[in-house]
Amino acid sequence: MDQLAGATHAGDTGEGAKFYTIGDLAREFGVTLRTLRFYEDRGLLAPRRDGTARIYDVRDRERLSVILKGKQLGFTLTEIRAMVAEERSGNGAAMNLKLSLDQIEDQIRHLEQQKVEIEEALAELQSRRAGLAAAA
Repeated sequence: MDQLAGATHAGDTGEGAKFYTIGDLAREFGVTLRTLRFYEDRGLLAPRRDGTARIYDVRDRERLSVILKGKQLGFTLTEIRAMVAEERSGNGAAMNLKLSLDQIEDQIRHLEQQKVEIEEALAELQSRRAGLAAAA
């Protein structure tokens, strides 16, 4: 399995293709092996299998990058799956997190609402902490 780490192998098209192990991608993107298996279970990644080893190609790596960017921007896996599916049906160009203006505006509103709720929760907890500290 480790012999495939970052190795270049001939792909089905005869062109050189770069393959990665699950450990390679986990280290590169700072995620756990469990996270990668979870994304595979949810149909977001589809590595090739060599026995029990998962072998990822450049497209899988690009797809993972898009998934993680979507998570960073606060999108759900369902929303990200739809974005990735749109990419797969495209012309095969490099994957990118393509968002419409409506999606961006909706996400900004959603995150701003979450921010308000978090600030309210923090204020409540800080108030309770101050009350407990004063009583002690």
